[in-house]
Amino acid sequence: MKQVITISRELGSGGRTIGKMVANRMGIPYYDRELIDEAAKVSGLSVKYIEKNEQKITNSFLYNLVMGSTYGYGILQGSNNQTLPLTEQIYHAQHDVITRYADSGSCVIVGRCADDILKDRDDVLRVFIYADMEKRLEHSIKEHSLSKTTAKEEIERSDRERARHYSAFTDKTWGDRHNYDCMLNSGILGFENCTKIICSIAGTV
Repeated sequence: MKQVITISRELGSGGRTIGKMVANRMGIPYYDRELIDEAAKVSGLSVKYIEKNEQKITNSFLYNLVMGSTYGYGILQGSNNQTLPLTEQIYHAQHDVITRYADSGSCVIVGRCADDILKDRDDVLRVFIYADMEKRLEHSIKEHSLSKTTAKEEIERSDRERARHYSAFTDKTWGDRHNYDCMLNSGILGFENCTKIICSIAGTV
């Protein structure tokens, strides 16, 4: 049975690692970095630019969104996306890539509002991975060789950017349980148990 698994996660919770473990165990493709590369091809923007700006929402962009000066995805289909603000160009390019990957077969897709983009499909399991701050700090320090102070700053910055990005494009709250089918505390369960749980649920959907 075809199964698409979206992994949303807090920085330092190990969501990316768990996503890879799930994909390996199920023998299906894993998409994360590939979304940036493909979005660059679709949008014509550089990979480096997308890497740096894909989750950055400016105050002016939020103002335009509130005032109705930006465009919903349905309005944009068939239009020239290059007339849009760069933040939106990135989002819509990734929207197209995520939809294409989901159409192509079973896979694991990490981040980038994939849970909302694919919310109306019957073959999608939407997962959110989280952990308490100490566990997130521990993982970030080990994974990226950061000091505790720098790791905490990065986690707090990431939380703000992901929340603003998610809210801007989905009109929902990032991390709200109503947006997901399964929420797992990796700090308590561990990566291996999270992987087993996700694979077990996916096998019964």
